[in-house]
Order: sequence, then C-alpha cells, then structure tokens
Amino acid sequence: MSTSAAGGITKWHSKDGQFHRQVSSFRSFVEARPDAPFPAEAGRYHLYVSYACPWAHRTLIVRKLKGLESLISVSVVHYLLGPNGWEFASPEEVPGATLDDVNGAKYIREVYFKAEPEYSARFTVPVLWDKKKNTIVSNESSEIIRMLNTAFDEIIEPEYRGINFYPDELKEQIDDINSWIYDTVNNGVYKSGFATAQSAYEQNCRALFESLERIEGILASN
Repeated sequence: MSTSAAGGITKWHSKDGQFHRQVSSFRSFVEARPDAPFPAEAGRYHLYVSYACPWAHRTLIVRKLKGLESLISVSVVHYLLGPNGWEFASPEEVPGATLDDVNGAKYIREVYFKAEPEYSARFTVPVLWDKKKNTIVSNESSEIIRMLNTAFDEIIEPEYRGINFYPDELKEQIDDINSWIYDTVNNGVYKSGFATAQSAYEQNCRALFESLERIEGILASN
C-alpha cells in the first residue's frame, strides 16, 4: 500500500477511473553470500510494515514461519493513512503501532528520503531497510518474501532451514498461479475498491469473483 510524494496522498486512479499500482523502486536482494552487496546477517535488517496493508502481512507471515523474528526487527506504522502518509506512533497512542527506533522518523516518507533524497514516487510499505548501509534494500513485498524464504537459512535455527515456500519442483506452477492471482485478486481488490468509474469497478469486480471461483476449484481438488 502506498502514499504519494507529489499530488494527493491517496490519488491512485487515472482519468479512466482505473486503479494503477506503481512499480516498486527499490529492487535489491539480500543474499546468503558473505560478499554480496546485501549479505544475510543477524540484526542487520529491519522491516517497516502496516497492519492495514495486506502486502506487508505476507512479509510478517514469512518472517514468523521462517523463525526470523530474532534476526529481523520490525516497526509498525499507524493503521490510519493520514494526509502526510504512514505515520509512526507509540503503542500508548495507537495499540499495535510503534515508534521508529531505527531512523527516528515520524513518517515513512522520511525513511525513503534518507535512502534517496530525490525520491519522487509513492511511499509504500513494506520496506526492508539495511541498518549498516542506511538504505532501502527493497520495497517489493513479493521479492522480500523470497529473500526471507532462503537467504537466511545458514543462520536461522536448524528447525526452520528445511522450510521452503518456493521449492524448485513447484516454482513453475506457483509462478503461473501467482500471475493471475496477483492481477485479479491481490491487486484486484484495490482495482475494484479504488475504481472511480462504474465501468472500471464492474470490470475488475467481475474478474475478482471469477478468480475466487477458480481458486475455490483448485482448493477443492487438492
């Protein structure tokens, strides 16, 4: 989920009433190799998330299932998207939220500007932050969960090393299913909910429910 650097914070639609998601700007990878630009290390990386954002949910889920909670710290923004974008708050102010104890930011936008002072796109969560290089590794949730899935296997507890959510023998099938689930379901709820034209709403809502029926069929036969 995102907020914009220029223009309206919640202006996600185009003139045709369609919701258009921006392409994530930070696309580096944490790797197991010690000589990698972003090597897997305990305590080096930090996740910025919102409990109101489904894209952030999956990074928290994989972090939990892979036993990474002691290796990768987390900050949680206010659940309400305000006029200045995602804001940090204390647990006393907003249950479940946290202050930013890594960069001391008041808004997530400040984290983006620290990584890239000329940044001009939307300020999205989740964000994977490198505490050593003081920069954003990635703000693409699908790639963050792939990193969490394998990059830290050398340093996590042995009981988690055999857990693989993207095994080689299923990658082709996973990628095929993900291609239409992403477009019509994950992003489809946004394209339906943020549509500002009836035709855009009907088009995307119809595709959403067709895909839900398709998913129901897959689950029923497996």
